[in-house]
Amino acid sequence: MSEFKTPYQLLGAEGIKQLAHAFYDVMDELPEARRIRDMHGKDLGDIKGKLTDYLTGWMGGPPVYHSKHGTVCLTDPHAGYPIGPEERDQWVMCFEKALERIDASDEVKEMLRGPIRQIAGAVQNRDESIKPNDDPNIIAIG
Repeated sequence: MSEFKTPYQLLGAEGIKQLAHAFYDVMDELPEARRIRDMHGKDLGDIKGKLTDYLTGWMGGPPVYHSKHGTVCLTDPHAGYPIGPEERDQWVMCFEKALERIDASDEVKEMLRGPIRQIAGAVQNRDESIKPNDDPNIIAIG
């Protein structure tokens, strides 16, 4: 019987950094992820670092995010953004494509499939996706 390994042990610190960067690169590139991309600032550098820090601890490595930024609450930073089923699914899609982009093993993909969906569901704060014209974060449509 083989010993259980965490995603952190399987990917390593560099692999997790590559995953976080690939996640936001995918989000930045795919038109079908535009809705969630627009929830972020133009420069994704800082958020890539924060996601790397978060994923490191979440995947079984050292608690880097907690050491740098304090406690972790995923719902608070997302509360100001309308996140419905479409946005949730876009987020999951970006994460799954990022795993493919870094050539993560099938073991890692399977290990993360359920938890990633749980995280996406936890930050969802609406039953329906918001229509672009109804987004309170957009001042002008046109």
